[in-house]
Amino acid sequence: MIRRASQLFLPTLREAPADAESISHKLLVRGAFIRQLSAGLWTFLPLGWRVHQKIVQIIREEMDAIGAQEMLMPVLTPAELWKATGRYDIPELFKLKDRNDREFVLPMTHEETITFHAREIQSYRDVPQMLYHFQTKDRDEPRSRAGLIRVREFIMKDSYSFDRDEEGLDKSFQLHRAAYDRIFERCGLEVQLVEAESGMMGGSESMDYLAPAATGENTLVTCERGDYAADLEIARGIPRSPAFPDALDTPEDVETPGVGTIEGLAKLLGVDEAATSKAMPVVADGRVVLGLVRGDDRLDEVKMLEALGEAFRPATEDEIRDAFGADPGSIGPVGVTVEVVADEALREGQYVAGANRTGYHLRGVQAGRDFEARFANIREVREGDTCPNCGGALRLQTAIEVGHIFKLGTDYSEPLQATYLDEDGKEKPLVMGSYGIGPARTMAAVVEQHYDEQGIAWPASVSPYDVHLVVLPGLEERADEVAAKLDEAGDDVLLDDRDQRAGEKFADADLIGLPVRVTIGKKTLDDGAVDIRSRVTGEEKRVAIDELGSLR
Repeated sequence: MIRRASQLFLPTLREAPADAESISHKLLVRGAFIRQLSAGLWTFLPLGWRVHQKIVQIIREEMDAIGAQEMLMPVLTPAELWKATGRYDIPELFKLKDRNDREFVLPMTHEETITFHAREIQSYRDVPQMLYHFQTKDRDEPRSRAGLIRVREFIMKDSYSFDRDEEGLDKSFQLHRAAYDRIFERCGLEVQLVEAESGMMGGSESMDYLAPAATGENTLVTCERGDYAADLEIARGIPRSPAFPDALDTPEDVETPGVGTIEGLAKLLGVDEAATSKAMPVVADGRVVLGLVRGDDRLDEVKMLEALGEAFRPATEDEIRDAFGADPGSIGPVGVTVEVVADEALREGQYVAGANRTGYHLRGVQAGRDFEARFANIREVREGDTCPNCGGALRLQTAIEVGHIFKLGTDYSEPLQATYLDEDGKEKPLVMGSYGIGPARTMAAVVEQHYDEQGIAWPASVSPYDVHLVVLPGLEERADEVAAKLDEAGDDVLLDDRDQRAGEKFADADLIGLPVRVTIGKKTLDDGAVDIRSRVTGEEKRVAIDELGSLR
């Protein structure tokens, strides 16, 4: 096909929006791919929608290739389905009522809806089934940012598998895993498959596809030796060993007036920050729980949520004083009546801890001897930790989550009564998997990995057009000839026939980032040839118009 730029809605910008943080946000707005309607709400302009739909088609082809069946489910969903699964109270869920006061939700995922339909599966002979759709999702996101990376409304491909048992689920899971590998490879995207936290989705296991990027909502943790990868929220790392002072037979009081930070405490006592402990009191289900990590570590809230098994919030100063009898900077695990959840790193050694007396700490506090705790992995992995598998150095990279696959098990089929009759005649719940990809996030991630100072450099597979044909004034007839020749060869052509200066056209071509630029200039009248330039390499060559074929 041939699209004339003079007829295309193409409002490119020389400057990025003032609030643009990420590379993809800046370049997709400047290149006239997207426009913002409101916080977290984005319109895809013609160029952007072509990219989005090319990604959608790649996903569709790979889903079809593993035997998944495309369908379409509504956005508007009865609230009773979400109440049945216990997800109705998720804060990010949009809720509304119709004129008859019936409750509905605008779902961020469609597990409840697909499970409702799966109740029509009757027998073990009807499984496995894999169903998918592309549909609008809504999320009452409190921190919309970075263009398409964190939004309030988006299109997602979500697919669902239904099997009779865990063995069947494993097969469906692996089919999706292989399909996702192919999808991201075809999109020209570097991704890392990692262990992940399932969060509000539930289930027994999940894995993230993370695309390394300068701007992202996730942190990718990998080992330098390539044998470990995980999302920061679930990652394990071995911290450096503390430089402990001489061991004590019993904890020893030490006055620490005015000390409010671990750094100040370590400096006052002349100890390694790693040889101190940090008390992080929280409230879960109305009870105070003391989270305890090493002084040089940070509490990971997602891991703490996993350890507690329920939502929590930081304790207030009044709640801390009531529970520990001291100001927040002087509390610790010794002699307390609240539950203590301590990080695994605190199992061995003696640490400085709050004495539960304002202005005092204890030296030589040892787990098991001086206090009892439930140990869990609740620290945030840091650069410099070592790999739990091989001892290699761990590195941290920001990344964008572009896909997530879950083993849901029976978390949805049981409350929604989606069952089948097994061959022994017994009724059993369907075993489910859920698999999501965000085309818009994938698009943003591609830009984050494929750009330079001039603009985007689209991989050919997702580029909105194959060739950017730039024509200088007075050469329109030759441009039509070249465009027709490329169209006949099967290339999609963006013909820049706008009444603009050559420099502006070249700048837009670099900004928009099609794989190939073809220029028709004054020399074309003399030699009947055009300049062909690769967007990625910058290499140029001159080719006779009569010899032109497909440039893809």
